Amino acid sequence: MYRNILVPVDDSVASMEAVEQAIDLARALGSRIKLVHVINRTPWTALGVEPASMEEFVVQIHAASESMLQRIEKEVRASGVDADAKLIEAFGERVGELVVAEATSWPADLIMCGTHGRRGVRRLLMGGDAEHILRHSPVPVLFIPACNL
Repeated sequence: MYRNILVPVDDSVASMEAVEQAIDLARALGSRIKLVHVINRTPWTALGVEPASMEEFVVQIHAASESMLQRIEKEVRASGVDADAKLIEAFGERVGELVVAEATSWPADLIMCGTHGRRGVRRLLMGGDAEHILRHSPVPVLFIPACNL
């Protein structure tokens, strides 16, 4: 049924809760998990970061992102679930667009997303990636709220 579970991660409480739930589901179904993290360079250029310092910043962000993905992938594998991880760098695309594209190309049978539950102006300011994923996903989407909400 859900053999391939895609889990976008950003090391937030919400995404880590989604990882834990995905592990439980994958164990029960014999599924595998693909972790995806998106680095979006658009906000950095909007802040007027100089090219030289921007490249240094990008190297630091890549290293931190790779480290986070490796740590989470190791945790998933330690639980007995087959896992892969992918770092995607974006420039102009929304995170939600890239998650949907990855779900299509992998191919995922289910997307499990942590959600912060933002509403109103906060959602407008912070973006609506979860909503974009829900509206455009070619597969079922399961939202997992952060447990501290």
